[in-house]
Amino acid sequence: MSIIQQVTAASLTDNWRTINIDALDPESSSNFDTSTLHPAFAPVSDNEVRTLGQQVRQLLRGGDAEGALRGALEMAPYGGNDAVKEVHLQTVTEVLQSIKASEMTPMLQRIFKTEGGSDALDVLMKYLYKGMAASAKATPSRGSTISPQSTGAGFSQMGGRPGAQSESSGAAMSVLLSWHEKVVEVAGLGCVGRCMTDWRKV
Repeated sequence: MSIIQQVTAASLTDNWRTINIDALDPESSSNFDTSTLHPAFAPVSDNEVRTLGQQVRQLLRGGDAEGALRGALEMAPYGGNDAVKEVHLQTVTEVLQSIKASEMTPMLQRIFKTEGGSDALDVLMKYLYKGMAASAKATPSRGSTISPQSTGAGFSQMGGRPGAQSESSGAAMSVLLSWHEKVVEVAGLGCVGRCMTDWRKV
């Protein structure tokens, strides 16, 4: 007779584990507060992030695009609410759109070689993905319905030229994809992995 045949159905349903082993393990998450693993960030107000945006734009007007980009990336409002983070995303996107394509790689290389440059490019990658997600939400779907407008001349007018509504979001997406390519070229694919796994959200 095999051992399987000797085990009855009643013995299979018995709860053989009566001791909570996790309570005895000093490294178990049940023995400490897991919220202490992530330090709390200082709250960031709307006024603070708008002031930072004005300073960044001032640097842009002065011709210091690299300083504007550094300032925007180093002062990411991790402690802000969603509205504050959205305002800062607009500031970062504005800086990225103002930089010429020929200046991207040299600027990223200079930033990467400085102290904290790798972290700055990781933050930039977070903003690139967030900007792409925002651009994708802003683009209307192909199946969106547009009501025709009567012109009185026997035909209907559907609106502007096809795709005109999504041109601005498409242009923004193009800029973000160009930056994404350059950041990966300078910082490597590890930048993408660090961006995806970092618990600090922009």
